[in-house]
Amino acid sequence: MATKPTVIFRILISLFRFSSTHPVLCLVLISLGVGEYAYEVNIARPPLLFQGAPQAIDKSNTDTWFRILRNHGFILGYSDLRGNPLWVEYALADLTNTSALKRPSHFETDWRSLNRVSHDSFRNSGYDRGHMAPNHAISRLYGKQGQTDSFLMTNITPQKSNLNQRIWQRLEELEAGHFANHFGKIWVITGPIFNRNIERLPKDWTVEIPDAFFKIYITEATANKPSIALAFLIPQSVNGKEPLQQFITSIDDIETQTGLDFFSHLDDTIEASLESAVNPKPWHTNFVNKQLRW
Repeated sequence: MATKPTVIFRILISLFRFSSTHPVLCLVLISLGVGEYAYEVNIARPPLLFQGAPQAIDKSNTDTWFRILRNHGFILGYSDLRGNPLWVEYALADLTNTSALKRPSHFETDWRSLNRVSHDSFRNSGYDRGHMAPNHAISRLYGKQGQTDSFLMTNITPQKSNLNQRIWQRLEELEAGHFANHFGKIWVITGPIFNRNIERLPKDWTVEIPDAFFKIYITEATANKPSIALAFLIPQSVNGKEPLQQFITSIDDIETQTGLDFFSHLDDTIEASLESAVNPKPWHTNFVNKQLRW
């Protein structure tokens, strides 16, 4: 049986032979690849990101490595090593005049994932398949294709039912039912947080179980109003009945716990002020504990 280094060596030799015998075709393929990457980075991705994609603070830390996957209406950084999206970003607008779509009954494996996480990976695990980009809001804003993409397993992470079906749902209702309507448009970045004690799904060891989750809300600056931000950090251990105020934190705290740097394209002074602040007042926190329904 060939060893891994031998297999890699054979692949390299085959590639060298191919490039030697088909130099023109090889150049065409390279050009197409470079063109596709340039399109992704410079044209396709920016409209789905607020002030640049999140970046790993320590690029040598494999726990923060991710590949950016663009979907219809949202974008994410997926970790094949952890079997989770490390961050998911989407924009929300007023949903008042939008229509809901019937919820699909099955989650789909994302052909772009290396670990092939499936719907059955979570079966009998004690964890829900937790959406990061929410089905309801994404489907209402971005239609059937957005909904279909939200049911890809690269958008899913293990969540305890008390979190997923209670407090996380309250946050999703709050962002879509109040924040987006009140501000006209908000940006949302969300994802898991892991500690050093690694636990994985019983049926799929490629999926690591998070210890907590974060959500960051931020508005776009206008001529009269600067950007404002609000951040939550919620552990898996919640009973689901807690007041949301107790989970409000700073973006700086989330960056420390995730190892990710958010909004790197912002002016440094504005970024430092936004990310260190814990100020829920502009977000009308009298709504925070209200159970909203679409």
